[in-house]
Amino acid sequence: MTLQGILTSLFLAATIPGNAQETLRYSVNWPSGLSLGEAALQSHAVAQGKDAPSRREHSFTLEASIPGFAVLDKYRSLATSAQCSIEFEKNIHHGQRKTAETTTFKPDEGIATRQTKDGGKTDFQIAGCAKDGLAYLYWLRSELSQGRLPAGNQKIFFGAPYEISVQFGGKQDIAVSDHKIPADRLVAKLKGPASETSFEMFFSDDAAKRLLMVRVPLAIGSFSMELVE
Repeated sequence: MTLQGILTSLFLAATIPGNAQETLRYSVNWPSGLSLGEAALQSHAVAQGKDAPSRREHSFTLEASIPGFAVLDKYRSLATSAQCSIEFEKNIHHGQRKTAETTTFKPDEGIATRQTKDGGKTDFQIAGCAKDGLAYLYWLRSELSQGRLPAGNQKIFFGAPYEISVQFGGKQDIAVSDHKIPADRLVAKLKGPASETSFEMFFSDDAAKRLLMVRVPLAIGSFSMELVE
């Protein structure tokens, strides 16, 4: 798996349910357990005019460092209260490579338009309540908090469209700081235009369904993103 694939898997497992503001901070670790960097997830309600439909904004930032190679990724999602995407921004900086793009969702027209900073433009067909990566995961945590697990493949947009599915993998205690927390283990399969991968997500076994850890299994070991309290 490429570095982009690892970071995508870690990113796609971080979001929150509920209506309150929340900030979650993570340590991103090598298979050896040494820190590769830090990540932060934030979510809050967006103030709207009187009688306007409610919206939420989610953001995810990842800062990591490999010898001679710096990583700074920033993602922002604007969605309805039902987690139907309105806009998704993606800014990545991997070494000398920089990418910036915005996807705008137009459900009335049945399309999502992806535009890159260099002027590239692509339209995707969408149906109903389309979701970007963060909006999907926010919705997933909400579903889990109500005792439901999405069945089958779901389409999400993370720049390009992806197919994702999740399966329940049992209960497991996860170490957070100096104590262990009961967690639900989910195994996710993610398929994009040119890649396919799987990873594990561990959510707290309570109504909050906080993401405690993400683990990306590789031949050399498992990269992880672990909640810091």
